[in-house]
Amino acid sequence: MIISAQSAVIAGQIRERVEITVDQGIITAINYGDKLNSESKYPGTLIPGFVDIHSHGGGGFYFSDSNPSHVKQAIDTHRNAGTTSQVASLVTADISTLKKQIASLIPFVDSGALAGIHLEGPYLSSAKCGAHNPDLLRHPALDEVKSLIETGQGSIRMVTIAPELDGAIEAIGWLSSQGIVAAIGHSDADAATTKRAITAGAQVVTHFSNAMSKNLTDESMATHVLNDSTIALELINDGIHVPNEVIATVVAKALKRTILITDAMSAAGSSDGMYSIGGLDVEVKNSIARLTRNNSLAGSTLTMEKAFLNFITKDGVSLIDAVHASSTLPAKLLRLEKIGSISVGNKANILHFDGKKINLLTF
Repeated sequence: MIISAQSAVIAGQIRERVEITVDQGIITAINYGDKLNSESKYPGTLIPGFVDIHSHGGGGFYFSDSNPSHVKQAIDTHRNAGTTSQVASLVTADISTLKKQIASLIPFVDSGALAGIHLEGPYLSSAKCGAHNPDLLRHPALDEVKSLIETGQGSIRMVTIAPELDGAIEAIGWLSSQGIVAAIGHSDADAATTKRAITAGAQVVTHFSNAMSKNLTDESMATHVLNDSTIALELINDGIHVPNEVIATVVAKALKRTILITDAMSAAGSSDGMYSIGGLDVEVKNSIARLTRNNSLAGSTLTMEKAFLNFITKDGVSLIDAVHASSTLPAKLLRLEKIGSISVGNKANILHFDGKKINLLTF
């Protein structure tokens, strides 16, 4: 199949009058010019499908659900909003439950429906636990970490750890040596401890400015990672989780290191009402999810389409930089092959952006 568009984001540039040939779901040729012989023509801009490396569910269900049809519903909800590569994030649970949840997701990873699994917990700080059950938090004993990774049979792509916990630096170093992304977050660490974690191999900060110090003037994790050019920053850009002035600071200091995520809970793509997360009760009101017990934010109801549009329209980020944050950099971070950009040999995960909304192209 051959398609054409007025423009496309290719190799970090906006190229005009683009023609793309797709064969069996793979991009086989890209051409440019005025005399294009395409079967479908699009008036806007073609961009790569979104890559969400941090999401817990959607459409009323969690990725931790034991019912495969419910997991598929969550995947489809985000795919309909442009997420063509989805990592399933699991929240804190007891180890035996967590292993069962991991095992149930392996077939989805093997089939390509999911790009991998992210463990957000149980190795988090009780001082910054957010919507995680504090009674289930624990220190990252290396043997236990290894057993979780072994359970995943190669499907676990990322693990979030609070670096100040006993055993954390050792666990971060081991994960890095195995090609698994060590994320730091849900943490009350100071700058010195954060630096040790990055030196040990930590590559990304879990939802920057959430479940961590928000003080950008002291020697905190937030201050250090903003100024450390070697580490990426996840950002929940829903207009709720992160103040506008903090987003402006991130854009000014770390735009090329920013990764847009949803951190979506089950209500994403669904309706307001009562939900739960990790066994804790959640009320979603006006699309904002909060724990009933303390009013803490409990994930988002965000889609990548909305995060992407916010970055451009609300935060003034260029289309090129928004694509980098929503597709290219997250794919690169997790070493996901043949996705994250429109290029020959890559999967034809292509979206049409008309300046206001996103449509997923099917081949």
